[in-house]
Amino acid sequence: MRHGETVWNREGRLHGGLDARLTSRGERQAAWQAELTENCDGQRFSSPQGRAVETARRVFLKRVFKMDPALSEVCIGGFAGHLLADLRRNSAEAFDGPPLSWYDRCPGGEGLQALELRCRSFLAGLDGPALIVTHGITLRMLRLLALGRTIDRLAEGEMRQGVVYRISAGACTILRHEEDRS
Repeated sequence: MRHGETVWNREGRLHGGLDARLTSRGERQAAWQAELTENCDGQRFSSPQGRAVETARRVFLKRVFKMDPALSEVCIGGFAGHLLADLRRNSAEAFDGPPLSWYDRCPGGEGLQALELRCRSFLAGLDGPALIVTHGITLRMLRLLALGRTIDRLAEGEMRQGVVYRISAGACTILRHEEDRS
């Protein structure tokens, strides 16, 4: 699951390692995810970043969950806190190439290979079903790896807030709440 909508998501501002509070829509999205997963068994995990922890508290209700730094959003270095539209205009060369490849060109950023390594390590440590609250690019990477796909397919598929990506037997099913109209 991706964390609920934040004020910065609404503005088009990039988080990376920074944080912003959930909007009322983000709180509603977390409530939807709680309903969608209420009967699911498995270990529960969250990124330690505030927006994910706030979402996880709402999704997992009173159930215990572990925070794991491997689930943090990819570090985007000097791009964090900036509007994506401004970066595309002022640092256009960083955005040349395939979709999402710019994550490898963030000044002082982590890069996608490092993200892949930490996501592989996290998945290798699981010993059964898991419910995970994380971030957009990290969730894309986890989904990609769990489906056995290569990193060149990272940009494929949607990445929504308020839904649950259920990965099982080599397939991904998107669970969407009936009130989700977007």
